[in-house]
Amino acid sequence: MEIKTVYYSSSFKKSLEKYSSKKKKIIKKIIRFQENPFDSSLKTHKLTGKLTLYWSFSIDYHLKVIFEFIDEETVGLIDIGTHEIYK
Repeated sequence: MEIKTVYYSSSFKKSLEKYSSKKKKIIKKIIRFQENPFDSSLKTHKLTGKLTLYWSFSIDYHLKVIFEFIDEETVGLIDIGTHEIYK
């Protein structure tokens, strides 16, 4: 599965500014995600509870991205941050 279109929510863009020091790493992981959203290095998983409509993948040990599948080739990146974004 390859992701052809990625939408960035305004909250994702705003949160991304906080992590400008990790921008290169974030871009590399998003590219890897587009090539294969279930690459084992991303630790992609379905969320539960109030975030049950969303999925998450890891940038590194602390930094996570919340996203949703819009269709088979399109995702929306909802937010980026530490584990706190799940609350």
